[in-house]
Amino acid sequence: MIFSELYSAYYNAVARIIRELIKGEKNEKRLSEIVSENAFAESMLTVLPSLKSEKWQLMKADMTTPIKHNPTMPLTNIEKSWLKAVFMDPRVRLFGNYEELFPDTEPLFTPDDYVIYDRYSDGDDFTDEGYIERFRTILSAVKSKTPLDIRMYNRRGEEISVTMLGKRLEYSEKDDKMRLIGIGKGNYDTINLARIISCKESKNKEPSFPEKNESKSRTVTLRITDRRNALERCLLHFAHFEKRAEKIDDMHYTVHIVYDKDDETELVIRILGFGPMVEVTEPEHFRNLIIERLKRQMEFEL
Repeated sequence: MIFSELYSAYYNAVARIIRELIKGEKNEKRLSEIVSENAFAESMLTVLPSLKSEKWQLMKADMTTPIKHNPTMPLTNIEKSWLKAVFMDPRVRLFGNYEELFPDTEPLFTPDDYVIYDRYSDGDDFTDEGYIERFRTILSAVKSKTPLDIRMYNRRGEEISVTMLGKRLEYSEKDDKMRLIGIGKGNYDTINLARIISCKESKNKEPSFPEKNESKSRTVTLRITDRRNALERCLLHFAHFEKRAEKIDDMHYTVHIVYDKDDETELVIRILGFGPMVEVTEPEHFRNLIIERLKRQMEFEL
C-alpha cells in the first residue's frame, strides 16, 4: 500500500504525543485523549503502555522525551511518484496547479498506461481555462455559502440567467461530468458545469431561498452470487457509494447501496454490467427499470 490510514494511525498518534512532551506536557489524561483521537479504541492497550514502560524508548518514566525536535513524516519516493501521476489527471487542475511539484520525480504511471472503457466519451473538457475559472468560482461560492448569478444554456440550447445558492459539487464517473447542486427558485436543482457560460458571486448576498428537503437519496438492494469474484468486483465498482453488505451463505450476499435519484439511470446501467451474478431484489420500481432496460436490449438484439 502506498498510502494507508490504517497503518499511519499509530505513527500520527505517537508523533502528536512526542510534540506534547517536547512542549512540557505531562498530563497522562491528555496523552490518552491524543491516542483516542488519532488511533483506534484498542490502541489504549498498546500505545501508552509501550511508551510508559520505555519499550519504545520515546518517553521516559518522568514523562519527558529524549527527542529534541518535532517529528515529521516526509514523503517517500514512491509516494512522490504516485502523487506525480495523480497530478497528471486534468481534473486535478480544477483545484490548483501542481505540475511543478517534485520536478525530479518520475510519475508512477501515466495516462497511456491505462484505458477507461466504461465511460461516455463526451465528458467535460477539464483542460479548458474558462471551465477551470468557473469551477473555482463555484467551489469558492459553495464553501462560503454565497449565491451565484449564472448564465447558462438550458436543455433546448437557449441562453438563460439563474441565481442559485450552491450546496455541493458532484462528479459523475460514468458521464465524466461535474454538476452543481443547489437551491434555485425554491427547489433543489442540478446544473451541468459544461452548460454554464459565466458565473459570478451575486450582489444580493441574502436572496430569499425557501428551504426545501434536499435529500433525494434512494436505496437499492442487490443479491450477489459470488461466482467469478462477483462480490469483490461489485464492492470495488461501487466503492464511492454508501453501502452495507450482509452474508446469506457461502455463495450469496446482500448489498444495500445508497444513491442519488439523479444517478438512477447510471446505476441501472452499471448493475446490468454484472450480468446474472447480481439481482435487484428491491425496490420494485428499480426492478422494473432493470426489466425495461433488458427488454429494450432484446428488441435491438443487444
